[in-house]
Amino acid sequence: MRREFNVVIERDAEGYYVASVPELAGCHTQARSLDKLLLRIKEAIELCLEVEGTDGPASEFIGVQRVAVEV
Repeated sequence: MRREFNVVIERDAEGYYVASVPELAGCHTQARSLDKLLLRIKEAIELCLEVEGTDGPASEFIGVQRVAVEV
């Protein structure tokens, strides 16, 4: 069975790319390059599914919104 997941990718202060999967709690990884990051997040997703099972509800991706606040 094939499933698709939304992956959020950011770059941290040290220049690492950080990927997380909002649909899977605790599913995240980091790498120096995007190519390596994609390999690692696929591996992380597979491991999360092994632990949590594959029958979880699928969520619908709506979008990303940037929000500004005064600090």
